[in-house]
Amino acid sequence: MKLDVSLYEEKMKKCIAAVEREFGTVRAGRASPTVLDRITVDYYGAQTPIQQLAQISTPEPRLLVVSPWDPKCVKEIEKAILASDLGITPQNDGKTIRLSFPQPTEERRKELTKQVSKIAEEGKVAVRNVRRDAMDKIKAMKKNGEMTEDEQKISEDEVQGLVNDYVKKMDAIAADKNKEIMSF
Repeated sequence: MKLDVSLYEEKMKKCIAAVEREFGTVRAGRASPTVLDRITVDYYGAQTPIQQLAQISTPEPRLLVVSPWDPKCVKEIEKAILASDLGITPQNDGKTIRLSFPQPTEERRKELTKQVSKIAEEGKVAVRNVRRDAMDKIKAMKKNGEMTEDEQKISEDEVQGLVNDYVKKMDAIAADKNKEIMSF
């Protein structure tokens, strides 16, 4: 009985999705609402994501406008943005918050590409951890007599093939993000 690799492939797909979400938070010169995804605001004692408190729009390529539904939380949103690692000073007019994204310098772009490489490497490690789990399961099945040596070899090759595919996908996504960063 061969190992059903679909469960492990699903986990690898989740690794790719997580890396893509992380790449969305790396600002590449163009304003994107996803850079605010990790920022939470202390709203009446509860940590609440900005997206649940305000509408976020991009009227210009380098500008984000945060329009809170409750005008009383403008100051709290401003504090949360200042406390984050975003590196942008918000402009508050009392009703909305404007975030102006400067053109990244060459040095900043290189920093961002290093950050992208680090995120991609973390994603590859996650995929390899899935491989380790699958290989452990294969060995356990072989030890328990649930599969023959031939089936073990076929299953291991199948898992390794999946890992190779997903590592290539991870590299391709990282290369695309780096190209996007360097093109601005």
